Amino acid sequence: MERVIIFDTTLRDGEQSPGASMNQAEKLRLAIQLEKLGVDAIEAGFPAASKGDFEAVRLIAEKIRNTEVVALARASKEDINRAWEAVKKAAHPKIHTFIATSDIHLEHKLKMTREQVIESAVDAVRYARKFTDNVEFSAEDGSRSDRNFLCQVFEAAIDAGATTVNLPDTVGYAMPDEFAELISFVRDHTPNIHRAVLSVHCHNDLGLAVANTLAGLRAGARQAEVTVNGIGERAGNTSLEELVMGLYTRREHVGLTTRVNTEEIHPASRLVSMVTGIVVQPNKAIVGANAFAHEAGIHQDGVLKNRMTYEIMEPKTVGLSRSRLVLGKHSGRHAFRQKLGELGYDLTKKELDGLFEKFKELADKRKEIVDEDIEVLVAEEIFRVPDTYELDYLNVVSGTVAVPTATVKLKIRGKEAQNAGFGVGPVDAAFNTIAKMTGTRSRLLRFSVNSVSGGMDAQGEVTVRLQENDLIALGKGADPDIITASAKAYINGLNRLEYLKKNPSLSPEERTL
Repeated sequence: MERVIIFDTTLRDGEQSPGASMNQAEKLRLAIQLEKLGVDAIEAGFPAASKGDFEAVRLIAEKIRNTEVVALARASKEDINRAWEAVKKAAHPKIHTFIATSDIHLEHKLKMTREQVIESAVDAVRYARKFTDNVEFSAEDGSRSDRNFLCQVFEAAIDAGATTVNLPDTVGYAMPDEFAELISFVRDHTPNIHRAVLSVHCHNDLGLAVANTLAGLRAGARQAEVTVNGIGERAGNTSLEELVMGLYTRREHVGLTTRVNTEEIHPASRLVSMVTGIVVQPNKAIVGANAFAHEAGIHQDGVLKNRMTYEIMEPKTVGLSRSRLVLGKHSGRHAFRQKLGELGYDLTKKELDGLFEKFKELADKRKEIVDEDIEVLVAEEIFRVPDTYELDYLNVVSGTVAVPTATVKLKIRGKEAQNAGFGVGPVDAAFNTIAKMTGTRSRLLRFSVNSVSGGMDAQGEVTVRLQENDLIALGKGADPDIITASAKAYINGLNRLEYLKKNPSLSPEERTL
């Protein structure tokens, strides 16, 4: 079977999902998981966008040894210089440069002629080749470009030294049969196309990203650009897990394969969800909570008799297992470390020791600890910015005949403070009191509550999104007491806002933490 190159852009295009910005530590952890997953290339970011993005790409380039590390750059020497500075220490560096080719972009965005676009593309590729022989060129909005002009641009880019040419469906406009025909046309009418890998990058605006990518691959493209959980701008990108498992499950029909270790798919999905705060919908293919769940009696009967009656994939193929390690207050450090490994977390001894103590505290309150509880602990203790505010004590009085009142004790920059306040409900009272004590003026954009496990003693997870001026921060907190979880989430969000205030050099994209 021919192999498809899997080019993962979760850390670049995926991060452009509203509210999905990641800090350097989070990006590095995801890059390490993507390397374990077995993707061929990791697009680590857009170094010219900001100092923070540059540093994250540079850090990933230094740490990742077995996978290509890619930096995105516009068709300009300044962007390409910045991209190379970020990836030059990678074991396998790559520069990815792009320019739009559709008439609508040329007229309204670039204000350029077709001849000028070809010249810019050629100059960019040639300049990038001075640094590395691994250069990708993308024709932005390729699916809406004139076909003959698209072939001219690709031919010129390949002559200039591009080793990969990428045809994006940037706005998710194409239909599968139409996109396959376009790929075939490009292969037939670009004389030197055999000297480069033809890639596809599809968006999901019409829900067709995976279908279009499969159509493009079957028509002869050999690289697919994807994101974990399908995250990305607007409706997202081609979902890595759906594409890979489509090729794997129907390999005899499609005749294509990848080098992805499918058993790392579920850990990668959970890590991306936790880091970005974007919850995977329950009915999401492959990685959703219901992907391998059966409730209908007929389905249950069939699965019990033969799993293949209603399951076309085995759960273990994507990193799930029917058997599970039950954790509780009697569990030891070894079992805890093993569970973290199963969930895709490779922590240092110091991180493990600190997390284990928090696990024991939770286990004393709960009969049983489930996977989601562990993930919440990791989110609270490992993936967090420095604390300006810490919750020491919370007491809330509320009821049908009582005025909701919250008494709060905080550590503010290490100093204890205590106050009380009122609200229209217990959560509002707690938030009002915390805001008064911290002197913050953030606006609550979103408040959501989820149960992260079953049972009457389930742990509740609260997510808040706060805005102060042009800064937006996500806050998460978990506790069996939902009011306490709310206060934790609010304080976590305030801490992230403080981090953003102290780092004014961050780009507008990074200002959403």
